[in-house]
Amino acid sequence: MDLIFLEPVLKHYIWGGTKLREEFHYNVDGDNIGECWGVSAHKNGDCNILGMEGETLSSLWRKRPELFGKSAEETAENVFPLLIKVIDAKNNLSIQVHPDDTYAKIHENGSLGKTECWYVLDCEENAELVLGHTATTKEELQHMIAENKWEELLQKIPVKKGDFFQIDPGTVHAIGGGITLLETQQNSDITYRLYDYGRLQNGLPRELHIEKSVDVITVPAVSGASCIIDTNGKPVNALNLLYDCPYYKVFALQVEGKATIQKEYPYMMMSVVEGEGEINGVSIQKGEHFILTTELEIAEFVGNMTLVASVE
Repeated sequence: MDLIFLEPVLKHYIWGGTKLREEFHYNVDGDNIGECWGVSAHKNGDCNILGMEGETLSSLWRKRPELFGKSAEETAENVFPLLIKVIDAKNNLSIQVHPDDTYAKIHENGSLGKTECWYVLDCEENAELVLGHTATTKEELQHMIAENKWEELLQKIPVKKGDFFQIDPGTVHAIGGGITLLETQQNSDITYRLYDYGRLQNGLPRELHIEKSVDVITVPAVSGASCIIDTNGKPVNALNLLYDCPYYKVFALQVEGKATIQKEYPYMMMSVVEGEGEINGVSIQKGEHFILTTELEIAEFVGNMTLVASVE
């Protein structure tokens, strides 16, 4: 079991589009497909292991810890650490913020917090993200929220294909309409919704979490522009580190012809985000997600494709 291929879990949201079916070729109906959970062991979307009927990533994590370089005690006591998504935002996502581990453990039944990062796969011209805010104190933040001064409060950042953003807990953020991205995050499904443009779902406004949002929002905010890393121009056929934090390391790999990668970590998650080719003789294409286990030491890629990889 040197390679584990995963069956993605698809999620529908009011802001989703059709790219996940039309461009990533996932077998899913609907015109509001917002997220593909490509590598997930979360209870809200546990990926099946392809070729292993009845086995999920969470069950494999517990039953075969050696594939991940873990002991049985480690995987019994800890959940699979990361969750990898592809997100298609046809329309704006809600303005939101995530808690850190300490707050989530207390207020969300022991859940992990949510540190995440975004790799922009594609975007429309003039697409924007919300990243950060202008309030200088908690009191000013509360006042601007109460007065619905969203245009004054929110920092908007223009984006382009290849941009990478780190989103720490406490950061006010939202993916703007017309953006497709890959998200690497802690294995958590906790989101506090601060503002949702007054949209209705099934005739009712979606739930907001104002009090918890204000509790966790970092004030003052860091500059949104300081969170951007441009990934363009990196060496081809090499594993390029984009970001390193206590929860994950994220890499980009652009294969043009042939690339040989010596795996330096017990296991590594990979997503093909463009093109097609092979890994160690196995065909792979855009939209596929897989894990390199401890049993694989060298990965040989052939083809023309872009992959995003991560390790804990």
